[in-house]
Amino acid sequence: MYNLIRSKHAGRDLDRVFEDFFRFPTIGAEVGVPRVNITESPEMIKMTFEVPGIDKKDIKVSINNDMLTVSGERNAEVHEENESVIRTEITGGSFSRSFTLPDTVDPDKIEADYHNGMLVIRMAKRENVKPRDIEIKVS
Repeated sequence: MYNLIRSKHAGRDLDRVFEDFFRFPTIGAEVGVPRVNITESPEMIKMTFEVPGIDKKDIKVSINNDMLTVSGERNAEVHEENESVIRTEITGGSFSRSFTLPDTVDPDKIEADYHNGMLVIRMAKRENVKPRDIEIKVS
């Protein structure tokens, strides 16, 4: 009995694989929000964003009050007139992510670099909040 039930489901699972392979996704105009890694050292906070396929000129990093915003746009792929689309998952559109900056960050010492689809933002910490050792004098 178990094998019969299992084989029925296995056939449906195989059909589902083929249906999923040829199904056209319904995706809105917004590009997926880029993933980010955030690390901290005594000197800085570093944010690394994954933004493949987006030109440097199409990415904007801005600070307004204590809010850091990374936004951008990926241009939609243009298909040739003689091409027929079988599947399209790479969409064009815009994205935006905002983060509240901690008080420890010096907003005048923020740098951004872009290389191979990775945007790295380095935010130096204020001098007065960096950890330091205090010498203890023995009298």
